[in-house]
Amino acid sequence: MDNNDILIRLRYALEIKNKEMAEIFKLGGVEVSVPDVIKILTKSAEDEDEYSDQIKCNNSMLDSFLNGLIIFKRGKQETKPGQPDTPSEPSINKSANVNNLLLKKVKIALALTTEDMLEIFDEAGIMVTKGELGALLRKEGHKNYKECGDKFARNFLKGLAIKYRG
Repeated sequence: MDNNDILIRLRYALEIKNKEMAEIFKLGGVEVSVPDVIKILTKSAEDEDEYSDQIKCNNSMLDSFLNGLIIFKRGKQETKPGQPDTPSEPSINKSANVNNLLLKKVKIALALTTEDMLEIFDEAGIMVTKGELGALLRKEGHKNYKECGDKFARNFLKGLAIKYRG
């Protein structure tokens, strides 16, 4: 599952309009126009000539979108007095698993509890234990960290669509 597919599925699940998508990208620090959003959300096909104007979403664009989604849903986080204003470093490096980051940031954006996430996986027809979910949400490098595969991410987005769209 590529980053464009993740954005398409997330947009569908949360019923986000094109204009809102552009706003979320802007909140995350990336300038994307509404026509560009449409090009990003164009499904890729076997015949590349047919969709040659599709914009590929790279990891930093997806990270910016997910950060923007958190701000869009929960508001900008104010810095505490005496705390230095640190610039946010990109969460995704080349080797990081995008699916794990997707789970973490959507959980934060929608203020989901562990039980909510387990329910979402259950809606999609997949049984996940609290321990497995905890392993998926851990920081990479932790001894109990587990990489999230495309199947888990796809089912999470499917369950999200069922929960929010009915």
